[in-house]
Amino acid sequence: MTQRKGFKIIGISTETSNKDGEASEAIGALWGQFISENLLEKIPNQLDSDILCIYTDYESDYKGKYTCLLGLKVSSLDQIPAGLVGREFEGGNFHSFLAKGGLPQAIVDTWHTIWNQNETLNRSYTYDYEVYDDRSRLGEESEVDIYIAKN
Repeated sequence: MTQRKGFKIIGISTETSNKDGEASEAIGALWGQFISENLLEKIPNQLDSDILCIYTDYESDYKGKYTCLLGLKVSSLDQIPAGLVGREFEGGNFHSFLAKGGLPQAIVDTWHTIWNQNETLNRSYTYDYEVYDDRSRLGEESEVDIYIAKN
């Protein structure tokens, strides 16, 4: 278990679920939009270049609908460009997982591990997130930290 600080984020979002491959398609499209619209250049007040993929607004648990938000940590939500969303997330206790290998398959595999441990993780379903830093750009050697909110 690890303690994480709260943060503000600006990015783009979509509602999806893990049913029938819906999330793979929706989140893949969100990444495509993030890259094609060059949002790394358009988000103001960036704290760093780490891309966060946040899962929040859970309808129930990992089987229900939720919001996926893709963006960057920012110092302020005072300037949110048109078409983007800004959110603030409180700090808390998280389970930490490390996805290792080629992306996106390493992420998919790690989430299956998380779902298989769901009964023992005591998840809060407030928000969970992935951090795509420099280690996520190493091809088959990529690493992505995944944080799962704990009660």
